[in-house]
Amino acid sequence: MEDELLKAAAAIAGLGARRELTTRIGAIEEALVGKQRRAAGRTIADHGIDDVLLKGALTIKELAGQIHVLIHVVGILVALPHILERDERIQSVSLGAGNTGREHDLETDRRIAEFKFIEWRGGSESIRQNSLFLDLFNLASAETKKRRYMYVVDREQPDRFLANRRALTSVLSRNAGAAARFTALYGEQFKTVADYADYIKDQVEIVDLRELVPAFCGVGAR
Repeated sequence: MEDELLKAAAAIAGLGARRELTTRIGAIEEALVGKQRRAAGRTIADHGIDDVLLKGALTIKELAGQIHVLIHVVGILVALPHILERDERIQSVSLGAGNTGREHDLETDRRIAEFKFIEWRGGSESIRQNSLFLDLFNLASAETKKRRYMYVVDREQPDRFLANRRALTSVLSRNAGAAARFTALYGEQFKTVADYADYIKDQVEIVDLRELVPAFCGVGAR
């Protein structure tokens, strides 16, 4: 697999990236105008377009479909040695998508924690906001005396979301189970994200991993 991945990356890199790739595509388009089958085949081959490149692109696409899971797994594992305190003992860790039957990404004898490596893109962020809110709600509503942490990379967007007036009915609209649990706990006490965030601000600590883990320094939100 490693050899295949290297070949795939090399083949794709040969086409260039960003503006170079756009320019290359434009050149191929122009070169094909007026060509018949054989001449078109030679032109395509001259530009390095072949079965190897196609297989490489398909391999990269397949791997890219798992990239968010990989980031979640590796991100937590790289962070653990930097966030655990002396003599703190891990009781459970959930590295895959979701919590795979466990209540939290991390539970130790001292804390429960969730990790968010969200890529905030600007514009409508409702799906990412909903995911962040649900993790915060799960931490805040957990029946435990342990400390509660939400680890993120770059606090700017999470803080902005938690300070806004988006309606909780909107945030919880795609998760009937969470909405029912929220209503059972709080009734109509809170109307907006900001209302609830202010209520739990002393219960859940939001930590920017860039301040603790050297590998995240200079990294934007993921």
